[in-house]
Amino acid sequence: MHRVQIGNFFVGEDQPLACFLGPCAIESEALAFEAAEKIATATRGLGCNVIYKSSFDKANRTSAASKRGLGMDEGLRILAKVKAEFGFPIVTDIHLPDQAPVVGEVADVLQIPAFLCRQTDLLLAAAKTGQCIKVKKGQFVAPWNMKGAVEKIESTGNRNILLTERGTTFGYGQLINDMRAIPLMQDLGYPVCFDATHSVQTPGGATTGGERRFVPLLARSAIASGANALFLECHPRPHEALSDKECQLPIDELRGLLEECIQLHQMIQQCSSAKSSS
Repeated sequence: MHRVQIGNFFVGEDQPLACFLGPCAIESEALAFEAAEKIATATRGLGCNVIYKSSFDKANRTSAASKRGLGMDEGLRILAKVKAEFGFPIVTDIHLPDQAPVVGEVADVLQIPAFLCRQTDLLLAAAKTGQCIKVKKGQFVAPWNMKGAVEKIESTGNRNILLTERGTTFGYGQLINDMRAIPLMQDLGYPVCFDATHSVQTPGGATTGGERRFVPLLARSAIASGANALFLECHPRPHEALSDKECQLPIDELRGLLEECIQLHQMIQQCSSAKSSS
């Protein structure tokens, strides 16, 4: 498996757990800084590598009336300040090819949303920034068919690729997680992240709902299945969040879950190492 570099650390099978943490959307500078400070406190001394996540534009909204975010210019300004203040690498979504070079000046990881994982021009533009490209597997894509996205990014010479499992469409308004997707995508040669918060979404209706209570269960299951990283959207007050309020984890609950996942991740690594040396 190819090791992926983010900032001054690596993600891979022999590396500490990488954790993508932060509010779904950039709601304000004050909220972004509050969340970053609470995340720094919650993760201090745990031994995981933290990447701060928040989106400047939530382009995939159920309703045209839904809140989308602060826009690219203001969002990147806030993310740059968070990065400078707390030292976290930054991940944020891009939706259009011409956003890639601008976002790549601030973000260490460019995230390709699940519904856009087959958009060739977007993947190529992101890859050409030289940053880590985090591609979410579409809800409609089989794990092995992510090979196409990988090959598009590799064609630019960029091998800083991180694939993400976030659930698969199952009937109306339901997502399921097949944990086989984690090793199957790792077979493509790159680390795999598990998105535990979007996996509990219940799409449909005027807004997308979710079942937050299943986030810890799915996160632990993914780590036990060999995931190299976790994606957990978290908010100081999820009930006030402008998007995905039913899915985001309260930051106050973050440390306990991460302690469990990190211990499990270390145990899985030890078992794998012992198996390899026997």
